[in-house]
Amino acid sequence: MASLRSVVLAGGGTGGHIYPLLAFADALRRHFPDVRITTLGSPKGMENDLIPPAGYDLRVIPAFQLPRSVNMNLLRTPDRMYKSSQAAGKILEEVQADVVVGFGGYVSVPAYLAAWRKDIPIVIHEVNVPPGVANRMGMKFTKNIAVGFPQQPQQAESLRDARVVGVPLRTALTQLDRAALRPQALYQFGLRPDLPVLFVSGGSSGARTINLAVAAAAKRLAHSGIQVLHVQGGRNDPFDVPADLPVPYRVLPYLSDMQLGYAAADLMLCRGGAITVAETTALGVPAVYVPYPHSNQEQKRNALPVVEAGGGVLVDNSELTPEWIEQNIIPLARDRQRLGAMSMAASRYGRRDGDEALLEFVLEAVAKSR
Repeated sequence: MASLRSVVLAGGGTGGHIYPLLAFADALRRHFPDVRITTLGSPKGMENDLIPPAGYDLRVIPAFQLPRSVNMNLLRTPDRMYKSSQAAGKILEEVQADVVVGFGGYVSVPAYLAAWRKDIPIVIHEVNVPPGVANRMGMKFTKNIAVGFPQQPQQAESLRDARVVGVPLRTALTQLDRAALRPQALYQFGLRPDLPVLFVSGGSSGARTINLAVAAAAKRLAHSGIQVLHVQGGRNDPFDVPADLPVPYRVLPYLSDMQLGYAAADLMLCRGGAITVAETTALGVPAVYVPYPHSNQEQKRNALPVVEAGGGVLVDNSELTPEWIEQNIIPLARDRQRLGAMSMAASRYGRRDGDEALLEFVLEAVAKSR
C-alpha cells in the first residue's frame, strides 16, 4: 500500500462538493493519522463555513466561473486562470503534495492545472451526469476518474472508464443504525412512536415548491395520522402551518444532525441531489424524489435508478401539489409493508463505503505515479 504524507483536496461552492470532500478527509485521517491534509477553497464559497469548523486547513485561492460560451469572459479566462493556478501551485509546493483529489467546483480547476504542471497525480471524484464544467476540464489532465453511482459510466461518454466508488459519506451516517436511534430521534423532535413520520427536506437551502405543497397539505396529512418533520432550509421564507393539528407537525429552519431526521423517518420527501440520493439509499430510507427543475435534469438522472430499483417514487416539481400528496404520499406513508420493501430496495442500490473505496483508488493512483 502506498503511503501518504500530504494530500490536497479541492472542492467548493456547494455542499455537493464539500460534504464528500470532508468525509474523504475523515477517512484519510483514520488510516493515516499523521497525513497532512490541505483543502483549497474560494473566498466566498460555503467551504469557508464548513471546512475550518471540521478541523481542516483551508487555503483560499482566487476562483472564477468558467464561461460556457465565447464571450469577453472567455478571453479573460487564461489570465485569471494563470493567476489562480500559480496560487494553487505555491500551496502544492509548500505542503509537498503527494496527490490532488478534486471534487468539483470552480476552485478545482486551478488545482488540476497546478498539479498537472508539477506532475503530481490527480484524482477526480464526480457525482453528476453530465460532469460539472470544472471536472470536465480536469479530465483533460488525468485518467484517474471516480464516480459515485453505477449508472454514470453508461450515461456519459467521458465517464465510460471511471471507477465506481460510491459517494463518501460521514461516519455519523454510514455507521447509523436507524432502528436503534429512532426512539431518541422521535423524543428529541417531539414525535409520537405510534404514528408514521414524513421527513421533508429540500436540502440545506430548502425547496420552495416542496415547502408550500406540504404545508398546504398539513391538515390532510394530520387527519390521516401522519406526522411531519419539516426542514425549511436556510434560504426559504417561513410558511404557515395550522396550529390546531391533531398530530405533531414540526418545522425546523435547519437540521445539522441529519442522521436524527433519517432515524425518525418512515418516508422522506426530498430533492434528487446526488448527496441526498447517496444518503437515502445508503441508509435505506424510502423517498419521494422531486428533482430540481431548473437545471440539466441531473437530479432526475440521480433518482431514476433508485426508483427503477423499487426504492423510491419520482414526481415532477410541477406536479407536487397538496392533492398529489393526498392521493400518493398519504397511502404510501401508511403502508408499512410497501415502505419495508422500498427500504430494502434502496439499501441494495446504495452503499456506505464510498470513503474507503475512494481512498483505495487514490492509493492506487499514487502508487502508479511513483
